[in-house]
Amino acid sequence: MRIDKIYVGGWFQRTMLQLSEIYDFLRDGTSQLKLDPKKLQALRKNLHMGKIDYFVRGLEYLEFTTSLNITVKIFEDGLITLENGTTSEDTLFADIEAVTDYYEQNLSKALNYLFSLGAPVPKELADIENIYPYFIVLNKATKEEISDLMVRTEKQKYFEFNNKKFDVVRGNKYYFINNKTEDLDSIERYIEEQIFIREFKGQLHRYLNLHRIIWEKIAAVKENAYVKGKNIIKFSGKIDDYYKTITLIEGRINQMSTYISTREKIAKSDPELSEFLALQGYRYETLKDTLVYIQHLWSMTKNYVNSAKSLFQDLESQVTEKSISNLTIVTSMGVGASLIELFTESAPSFTFFGIVYFFILAFIGYTVNKIMKTISENRKYHIQDIEYEKNIH
Repeated sequence: MRIDKIYVGGWFQRTMLQLSEIYDFLRDGTSQLKLDPKKLQALRKNLHMGKIDYFVRGLEYLEFTTSLNITVKIFEDGLITLENGTTSEDTLFADIEAVTDYYEQNLSKALNYLFSLGAPVPKELADIENIYPYFIVLNKATKEEISDLMVRTEKQKYFEFNNKKFDVVRGNKYYFINNKTEDLDSIERYIEEQIFIREFKGQLHRYLNLHRIIWEKIAAVKENAYVKGKNIIKFSGKIDDYYKTITLIEGRINQMSTYISTREKIAKSDPELSEFLALQGYRYETLKDTLVYIQHLWSMTKNYVNSAKSLFQDLESQVTEKSISNLTIVTSMGVGASLIELFTESAPSFTFFGIVYFFILAFIGYTVNKIMKTISENRKYHIQDIEYEKNIH
């Protein structure tokens, strides 16, 4: 059995502006941004660059080869595909590891540094480990040979379809594509759209899970009947952090509608994808519907965080009022001591008794202030919030 190609890839929102910046960096290792020139050159050298070209095919994209037998395509909308050249059964998994390692350790590190300025990627997204789909292109393989590969990798078949040019047997992480006509162009177009669709869906799923996590963390605070005064500022700070995360992610989500519409339009005008679209063209529509659902859900999450912010701002105001009251008590004690001096006309002079009298007042003031502070910190403030029945999201 001959294995022609291995493909891996990913997608993250970008535009033609970033593509131009990538092209400048790949061409000569430079950037117009205030980045370390030496580090840029080192990262470019680490890519083992070969020939680089710029194309337009529906979308603008650049393509470059490497001395490691890996070819990379980067599209203006952020889609990236990497192709490892002809392999064999004996080296298949080593070659998969090699192209994955190049993606993570060489290409991703270079692009992450190139775009390290500006709005950050929320740590909740940056820390997620990617599970790549691997596309293994076979050449006129038999059903038995494909089944054997499936057993060695996935153990379970998820999906299968056939057309005149190629057959696809899909597991969870692996797609086995059997080329029947030596036509790699239509296979490449199919792989590009599959990577985009899978990554788009994967991002939406991550946003759904983040909604669940953030909602539950805020609910864990709000659903307590009372909270101690010393914890209010800590909880308020956490809610501010959640709000910043939500705002950053909201921007990412709102960008996505443009990309899916553009990809759908280009795919439906591409004759290479006609058979694929006849079978799975509905995926673009369902992804758009899911995106609208996530947008509404994220809007609810933002409103929920805003309500928590307002709630804790009110509690902080209550703490401030109590602190002012405590300070008033301590001040009143000082005034009381002065009145005693005025009406008794027996204020202690600078004698042993006067010194003892001073320290007694200081001790009483310190003790009262400490007691008031402890009472304030441990006072339980009532959290008044509307209770809702939980829905399944």
